Amino acid sequence: MAIEQLDDRPRLLAAVEELADLLVHTVNGGASVGFLAPLDRAAATAWWRGRADAALTGELAVWVARDGGRLIGTVSLVFPDKPNSRHRAELVKLMVHPDGRGQGVGKALLATAERAAVDAGVTLLHLDTETDSPAEYVYAKAGWTRIGAIPDYAADPYGSLRPTSIYYKRVGAAADGAAGPAADDAAGATAPAG
Repeated sequence: MAIEQLDDRPRLLAAVEELADLLVHTVNGGASVGFLAPLDRAAATAWWRGRADAALTGELAVWVARDGGRLIGTVSLVFPDKPNSRHRAELVKLMVHPDGRGQGVGKALLATAERAAVDAGVTLLHLDTETDSPAEYVYAKAGWTRIGAIPDYAADPYGSLRPTSIYYKRVGAAADGAAGPAADDAAGATAPAG
């Protein structure tokens, strides 16, 4: 298995057909990733084409996993455009083709996105996923922290409202517990004067 970043608009557009096939398999297989089943290929292709401009501006980073040249998984990071939130990113659309499940593809894609986030200066990642879905096991095993669930947050592929669990993970220096001197100074500033 090889993981590559589709790091510009042309590379993303070149993979759109394969990404659309993966999205169709994922949604029509019952995974809740924002679409209703049955998802047709034209709609999936249009959605991925719509992501190309975000890849061009750096708001979106997309990785794919390939096995023998065949696309078997993907994951993306969405970077906020506001100055007060550039330390964080949202992990989205972690999908593994049914033929690639149980082989560590999801784990490898997740680790790749986490490393890339650190390289980009991100210290906090967050995501949401359907409560009680198989994805929750993947995130928990990878050290993500569940902070709660929102009832009736999104419809599953069949149209039934389902709760969504929210997760976060500190990465890089934040994960190492390196609060830094500023945090120590702030803690000391709250102590009463003698």
